[in-house]
Amino acid sequence: MYPYQHEWVTWTYSHPYTNVYPVCARYATRPSEQPLTFVLIHGAWADTSFWDGIAAELRKMGHTVYVPEYPGHGADTNKNVTHAMLTQSIVDDIVARDLHDIVLVGHSFGGTLVQTVSQQIPDRLKRLVFWNAFVLNDGEMVADEFPPAYQALFKQLRESTIDDTIMLPFPIFRDTFVNLASLGMAEYIYNQISPEPAKPNYEKLDLKKFYSLAVPKSYIYLTEDNVLPQFNSQYGWHPHMSNRLGVFRYIEGTGDHMTTAKTNPAMLAQKIYEAGRD
Repeated sequence: MYPYQHEWVTWTYSHPYTNVYPVCARYATRPSEQPLTFVLIHGAWADTSFWDGIAAELRKMGHTVYVPEYPGHGADTNKNVTHAMLTQSIVDDIVARDLHDIVLVGHSFGGTLVQTVSQQIPDRLKRLVFWNAFVLNDGEMVADEFPPAYQALFKQLRESTIDDTIMLPFPIFRDTFVNLASLGMAEYIYNQISPEPAKPNYEKLDLKKFYSLAVPKSYIYLTEDNVLPQFNSQYGWHPHMSNRLGVFRYIEGTGDHMTTAKTNPAMLAQKIYEAGRD
């Protein structure tokens, strides 16, 4: 028998020239090489529980993980919030914990918060990671990136409320946010969400400083995400928004906008690690 040692795994072969390493390496679970500090920022129609499975997997890999909640979400029922309020709450949480060398990760709407938070505390950041996330141009608002049909729908939904919020109808949520889910799982996820404060989506953001930062950036793209139009030069996650980052690391995976965080958190944790590592 002929033993073969490769880093953390030893195999024994019956023939000295057997070449099965590529197959074994493909399926071996590799431990994390570099302990990192992650701050995870959720998107719209979500709260910090969105990250539960992924955060648990990252911690099992040896990383430190923080998941700050921001105003108008989670237990906070006051929906009268601004984008600046959301940004400041995350900045305050990071400063209060005295965190440094942070990999700041934003999902969906959370990408805009990665942009604005990074402008305030660039010296605390190691890398910025956008996961199927908005990357806005300077002076743009989130609503500028909605296709016309969404803009008309959101205007109607917003005007129909007394607290300036938007709640997606289930059929739209089911076909866009959780298109890979079973009907039962789609209903379960939908029942966990609450109306989204509208105002932060309709505020133009000053992002001049963001586009001057030298902080490294990564973009994770899950290819079945149907929230924004696919293969469209005017809208969409990648390459429409991702290319605004200039030089960036690109990580691709399979999944939709919300379901995959629950069904395959280990895969997503690995993708986030690959996006965040040196």
